[in-house]
Amino acid sequence: MIFIIDSNIIIAALIKKGKTRELLIDSPFILYSPEIMIKEIRKHENLILKKSGLNKDEFEILFGLITENITIVEKNIYYAKIEEANKLIGNVDEGDVPFLALALSIKNNGIWTENVKHFEGQNNVRILNTKQVLNLDLDFINRFKRSLEDLKSGRISKF
Repeated sequence: MIFIIDSNIIIAALIKKGKTRELLIDSPFILYSPEIMIKEIRKHENLILKKSGLNKDEFEILFGLITENITIVEKNIYYAKIEEANKLIGNVDEGDVPFLALALSIKNNGIWTENVKHFEGQNNVRILNTKQVLNLDLDFINRFKRSLEDLKSGRISKF
């Protein structure tokens, strides 16, 4: 499955050890996020350090582990959908517009966020919170993960 991941999911994983962090570090999903996500994390870095109890070095290591499986997408890839996304949810939270624009621009199974209400003004993209992601069919996730491993190892080709 392919998800656009919102910054709040990454922040939650940085602050607290748990299922969200596990899913991001050893992800069975293909994850994308707009480049603004990095800026948002850096903007809240001091708060994350305070809430998590991590020191700067630990934060950097963990942030690297979490984002290792996330493809950061440059604005030029989703720029054409910014206006559409802004019309749909810009009045709720402008900060979520790049995430919706990215979701409208590439093939995906939805946006993974805890700010589900921010996306209620649209019905073009599926919106899932962490509980919903965790409740996905685990058999499917395991099969998908094995297929990715097979692809990476060269045991099977893409087509």
